Formats: sequence, C-alpha cells, structure tokens
Amino acid sequence: MDLIETLGMALPIIQAPMAGAQGRALAIAVSEAGGLGSLPCAMLSPDMLERELAAIRHATNKPFNVNFFCHEPPQAEDSVEARWRELLAPYYREFGLPVETPGSGASRAPFSHDIADVVEPFRPAVVSFHFGLPSQDLLARVKSWGAMVLSSATTVEEALWLEHHGADAIIAQGLEAGGHRGMFLDDDLSKQMGTFALLPQVVQAVNVPVIAAGGIATPEGVVAALTLGACAVQVGTAYLLSHEATTSPVHRKAIESSASRHTALTNLFSGRPARGIVNRFMSEQGLLSRYVPPFPLASGALAPLRTAAEVRNDCSFSPLWCGQNAVGCRKSGAAEITHWLAVAANLHTTQAAMNAPTIALS
Repeated sequence: MDLIETLGMALPIIQAPMAGAQGRALAIAVSEAGGLGSLPCAMLSPDMLERELAAIRHATNKPFNVNFFCHEPPQAEDSVEARWRELLAPYYREFGLPVETPGSGASRAPFSHDIADVVEPFRPAVVSFHFGLPSQDLLARVKSWGAMVLSSATTVEEALWLEHHGADAIIAQGLEAGGHRGMFLDDDLSKQMGTFALLPQVVQAVNVPVIAAGGIATPEGVVAALTLGACAVQVGTAYLLSHEATTSPVHRKAIESSASRHTALTNLFSGRPARGIVNRFMSEQGLLSRYVPPFPLASGALAPLRTAAEVRNDCSFSPLWCGQNAVGCRKSGAAEITHWLAVAANLHTTQAAMNAPTIALS
C-alpha cells in the first residue's frame, strides 16, 4: 500500500499533533499545502472537538488526521497527591501562592465511544493513536468510517504489536522526538532508539507502511528518512514557531534560544516520559521522579505555578516540548515550511526514478 497515494497527499509530510501548541489552523494549513495536517484531540472536550472538526471540514477538502490517546485513566490517590504537593510547596511559597491552591491542569481523555460519536459524522481520512491502540470494538468502528489507522511505535516489538492488532501504518518514533513518548508495552527507557536506528529495523520487521518521526526538521532529514525506507515523515518541532502554531511566548523564546540545544526526557509535567527543553524545574527536581502522580494527573498541581511563572515571562514550570533538532524551526507560514521540507524529497524521488534500471519487456 502506498500511503501517500492512498490518502491523495501531494507531499510526504505529516504534521505531528502537538497538544497545547496548536489548534485547527495549523492542521488546515499543512493539509492545504499538500501534506497531512493533524489535530491533537485528547485535551478537547466533546463540544470543542466538534467545533474544531467542523471548522476543518469547512476550510479544506483535503485529508487530515485526528489524534487520540489510548492510556488507561488512573485512580487518584490522596497520599500520592499530598506527597506531590509537599514537593511543590517551596515553589508555591516562592510565588506567593497558598499551598492548597486548587489545580486545573489540562485533562487528557483516552479515546472512547462517546468521543467516537463526535468524530464519526466527519469521517476523517486518518485517525492516529498514541500509547497503543483502542479496544478492538473501537478500532473496528473507526475503520468502518473508511479511516486509515496510524499509531506510534518506539521499539520493534511495539511495531509488531501494532501491525498484529490492526494498525494500517506505523509511526516509528525515535528517541529524538519532542513531546510524549508513544511507548506502551513497557516503560524501560533503555530500549528506546534514535530515529535512524529504529526506522530501518521497523521497516524490515513489518509489512505495513512506516512513517519516520523524531529529529527530522530539515529537507535533508526528510530525504534521509525516505532513503531508509520511510513512506513519509512526521514533523512537529519545525512547526512550533510557525504563524499558525499557538506556542506560548515563553515556549517560543526558549526554542529560539540556545536552550533548545539541551532537551531531555522527563515525567515531571504529566507523569509520562516526554522530551522538552530543560528548565529550572527539571534541573532542580531531576528529570524522572518517583514522586510524580500517574499520567495525566501530575499537571493539576503544577498548573497554578506555571500560570504564575508565565505571567513573569518565566518558563520554569512550563512543559517546553521540543525535539532534539530545532534547527529547522522557522517563523513563517506552515504551508511554506511544508513545501520547504518536501522540496528535496521531491527531487530525491525524481532522481531515484530516473536512475532506476530499465527492464526490457520481451
């Protein structure tokens, strides 16, 4: 199956869904430019999701992707929350906040039949998942719409699992990728590989199309991924400074600075490992803490601190999601970024076709 041809895309560029840094505008711009725009949906209420999907449908007739999480919602434990707030208490006092200030962190809901009820009338061309796949009945429902199903794999074992359980294509997410790791079979970070180590192994192991993600932020990176067998690339970080992105001012400032060269995986902001620019909170508390409540509960108590700090243009408590390669970040329109990323890929494909051996037919 040719993923690009099946979806009717002009360019092998998929914009990574980036919750908190985008809405429909970025997805529309990339799809209109010939790539595949993506809408992150896990943090949207049903009403918000319906409005976003209606706006996308009104703005473009091109294919687009809607992305959801597949995590198991945790049970909140008072003792865990109390321990977490005790750790945060000195920071609350520093910013003049009562330690008992209620949190209001963004919720992240897993895909469900209630959410599917909202999505189904719009019949998106692609539905992608993070942290595995939904239940088989939900997956069958999505496929009944004619949607292509993608999901992220961070190891060969995860890629094989996804293929066996019904994914139509696999996103090979390398260690360089910004934001949350898509890991779901276990939480052993020592098994995580870089994109250009993981990609060829996944391509060799599975029989479905493979999309490369992680550290790809320039045309040269796109060509390298296609050369190693990817049918397309998924790019997120390169769009964070685009006109259509909703990246916060403190986040944009960090990306534009030399700080963007130092990223790390941390569970401090959500409870799951995710790559972001190292800031004060990460430096002082350690990147991976056993005191953090399970995903996605950690963000609740952090929310008042983040708000108070950002008012002062301080990013100390903000999740500054960013991949390891920010050199491709451009302050321009998303369509321009998409075409820039794809131009070398188109040249590469053309040259490969011209250099292919001619087979004589007798």
